[in-house]
Amino acid sequence: MTARWIEAVAGSLEQKKRYKRYREGVEALPEPYLTTAKAVDRYLIQAGGVTDGETFVRMLEDLLDIWQRAVADGTPVREIVGDDPVEFVDTFRSAYAGKDWTEKERARLRKAVDEAGIAEGERPEEAGS
Repeated sequence: MTARWIEAVAGSLEQKKRYKRYREGVEALPEPYLTTAKAVDRYLIQAGGVTDGETFVRMLEDLLDIWQRAVADGTPVREIVGDDPVEFVDTFRSAYAGKDWTEKERARLRKAVDEAGIAEGERPEEAGS
């Protein structure tokens, strides 16, 4: 019971271990990948909006894989992120947006408007169209 409560509040122990491995992998990157990976990480945490821990950790692991492959292949950072690193990160993050906090708010907004329409006398089949 206690373990389930802790996981609900703080995330699973396995996710924490995976996140720690991710951080260690980032720290092992050579420059300029290290600086870029840290900047991307900060942006994802500040603006990412992914609320599901499993999705977030998987996204970070996939991102680390990109950096590690780039190092191994000698791919320049700009070839990965392009001219606009914000666009790169936003596009990358959108592939993991199923559990995005904005999705929750979009659903909440749709439901509120549907319910308001029904309360206003709309027929239920008209709500949401």
